[in-house]
Amino acid sequence: MNFRQLDLNLLRVLCAIYRYGSVTEAGRHLALSQPATSNALARLRTVLDDELFVRSPGGLHPTRKAQRIVPTVIEQLRLLENTVSSREAFEPASSPVHWRLSLSDLGEMMFLPPLAQVLRSQSPGSQISNVAVAATQVSAALDAHEIDLAIGILDANRGPFASELLFQEDFVAITASSWRPRNWRGASRLSAQQLAAASLAVASPAATFHGIVDLMLTKLRLNERIVLHARHYGALPELVTCTDLLAIVPQMYAHSLAPRYDIRVWDLPKEGTSYAVHMLWHETASQDLAHQWLRGVVRQLFQRTPPGSAQKNRA
Repeated sequence: MNFRQLDLNLLRVLCAIYRYGSVTEAGRHLALSQPATSNALARLRTVLDDELFVRSPGGLHPTRKAQRIVPTVIEQLRLLENTVSSREAFEPASSPVHWRLSLSDLGEMMFLPPLAQVLRSQSPGSQISNVAVAATQVSAALDAHEIDLAIGILDANRGPFASELLFQEDFVAITASSWRPRNWRGASRLSAQQLAAASLAVASPAATFHGIVDLMLTKLRLNERIVLHARHYGALPELVTCTDLLAIVPQMYAHSLAPRYDIRVWDLPKEGTSYAVHMLWHETASQDLAHQWLRGVVRQLFQRTPPGSAQKNRA
């Protein structure tokens, strides 16, 4: 016989007839009509080139070939069913997993150290890589399973993806501690006029934050005030401390810099300065135990929103 021509559904019929010794009872067990079950037995006889069952006073009796092959088929079908229906076990302390994340350079600085600390203590067999996919390619990378999870300012409105809001925050400005705006009266928030008189430095990383600062400055009509574009946020603290430049950065990042650099943090005009950070994953990973554990770690470390903010987005 040619195994490729065998309909695997027929094997369930074979096992049921073997068990019940009756075409009618086998069909009832499989929710098949008696004619459908009889037709399946006829197909099995043709494919396997054997009668498989012969009539006897006690019902259908298996042939020698059926007696030889059916117990093995029953065992293999049971194993297949258990494999398909069971959830893969995951023990953080002992299961080796290689996590592939997509973080911007700022995300790497802000998220990777605390995440690595938890992984090293709770899942020492794990590995973690920042693949840093461009924001416009995150969906494709998730689809291709090139990354497991993306964290950043991400658009999750299309495709078979799930997303969860981690936090919402504002952009702020950082300057040298000695810098003062025009007509300053001691306020920590810059007015639109004061910001429009400053010389700006911005960072435009490609991964997960692409274009968000430029978009904000467009809303505030401040694009013409940009005199320096950096590729990475890491360059901005040194730049502002040795120049008169004002840099636009996320608030979380600014607060992490304050103890280490001689800078001042300024609030910006409220309009258009907010941003939301999500974690994004492919919906096929939603029920994976290992992936659930990783998302729980990210949630515990970084989420500042009420529970229940997860959402599923379809095209």
